[in-house]
Amino acid sequence: MIPIKVESAWRGTADCKACGIRDMVLFADLNEQDFNLIHAPIDDLVFAAGQTLYGEAAPAHSVYTLRTGMVKLVRSTPDGRQRVLRVLRPGDVVGLEALAGARYDSEAVALTEASVCRIPTEVIHRLAQHSPRLHMRLLQKWQAALREADDWLAKLNFGTARQRVANFVLKMRHASDPAVVTLFSREDMGAMLDLKLETVSREVSALVKRGVLQPLDRVGRLYRIADEVTLHDLAAG
Repeated sequence: MIPIKVESAWRGTADCKACGIRDMVLFADLNEQDFNLIHAPIDDLVFAAGQTLYGEAAPAHSVYTLRTGMVKLVRSTPDGRQRVLRVLRPGDVVGLEALAGARYDSEAVALTEASVCRIPTEVIHRLAQHSPRLHMRLLQKWQAALREADDWLAKLNFGTARQRVANFVLKMRHASDPAVVTLFSREDMGAMLDLKLETVSREVSALVKRGVLQPLDRVGRLYRIADEVTLHDLAAG
């Protein structure tokens, strides 16, 4: 985890006004007057794949806006297993629960190298009190997070193994090129879909053999959707 920049207008390392994806993230609608209300450090940080942003039940002092990369939210079950609740992508807010509670509800782990802005909750609360625009953006982000959680549960944890894997592939399409898909370790996918590692491997291999997916690398992470019609049919069952 390293800071990207060494100075900013408010003691941290971030430069929110010059953010390359500012139109996607939490501060999209802020104006110059709003930025003058920021009096606590906001840091640009980079996490390597596998690094933890924060732990489950850890004290919650900050939220994170995800600028690049992907982050998984993981929760431990009573029997000691780990379940992946959701995958977050650029523009998402990680740790929203910090605004309403004292501890994080889950563990946040970088699935790929991820760059984030770490924003103290005091900054969010202060801005929300003075900026109706930020308050509305927070509500929108919260609603989107709830909708995504419901969608994740409905599509990725029910149905046959083939349906779950097909729906997962559809959800992992790149925003910049919907024909390209990033998958993860089969163990991670199993934890996301509540399937055994062997089952996930078998279903992904079947999609490749049927010509639905075309591998783009040697490690089984990057694919191109070669037959989207069949993929949608498999997802629907």
